[in-house]
Amino acid sequence: MNNRKNDPKSLLMIVTSMIIFGSIGIFRRSIPLPSAFLAFARGILGGLFILAFRNRSGNRTGEKTEIPYFRLLVLSGVLMGVNWILLFEAYNHTTVPIATLCYYMAPTIVVLLSPIVFNEPLTLKKTICAITAVIGMVLVSGVTAGGSFPGNHIRGILLGLGAAVLYAAVVILNKKCGGMDAYQKTTIQLLSAGTVMVPYLLLSGGLENLEFSLRTVVLLLIVGIVHTGIAYLLYFGSIDGLRAQTVAIISYVDPVSALLFSALFLNEPLNAMGIFGAALIIGSAIISELPEGASEQIRYF
Repeated sequence: MNNRKNDPKSLLMIVTSMIIFGSIGIFRRSIPLPSAFLAFARGILGGLFILAFRNRSGNRTGEKTEIPYFRLLVLSGVLMGVNWILLFEAYNHTTVPIATLCYYMAPTIVVLLSPIVFNEPLTLKKTICAITAVIGMVLVSGVTAGGSFPGNHIRGILLGLGAAVLYAAVVILNKKCGGMDAYQKTTIQLLSAGTVMVPYLLLSGGLENLEFSLRTVVLLLIVGIVHTGIAYLLYFGSIDGLRAQTVAIISYVDPVSALLFSALFLNEPLNAMGIFGAALIIGSAIISELPEGASEQIRYF
């Protein structure tokens, strides 16, 4: 795939999917529901949408998922659901740009864990990229600017970093399930992410005092169907028509678009130091991933 030209239609599809992913923080801010319920709705709606699409289009492999792989997929789905909760809560406690960039420390975490999990050597280039990303994270957090920070801001940063750790775990588990149909894997993981939220919501009282206006229902459907079902279909449908390096680079349209959306619609622009930190995080992640064929790492948002 690396030696052929990129298909224009596939390029449009993946850019569209990344822009959709990048706008989810804006929508989350407008949905007055608990993060756990939003994660439940996103997983169930997205999973059912992809399942319905596969059934209607006849895009089914007919292969049964092996039990060990199925267990890994369910586990990664559970981690995905908790990951969403942390990310959605991070959006509530700090700005969308800062929460998003904390989340995008996940590639750095995967790189640092690779020697332990995959027995891959930590090269000098990857080490430099990891250190650069950490420096970028410090700049984005604003601690170098001095002064005091509200507790919510620090909590948002910690929640975003927690989401990044779980996202890294999902990527690692996903790589251990290689060779499976991408749509099949994603359907199992999304439905698992949504299902695991049910006992949590029941035990935590998250289903009490829920209020649904027409606007809330519409936004919830958009997050579940558009930001999850359609975005994943566009992403996975584009990969076969693109070079691996193109997929790796275009994937970072997501955080860039998130920064632009938050500045335009939420009036949350980064300062000059934060922008420089964002460039360090995204740039180091791209440089670190490119040689390893980043297209193999399925994205989950």
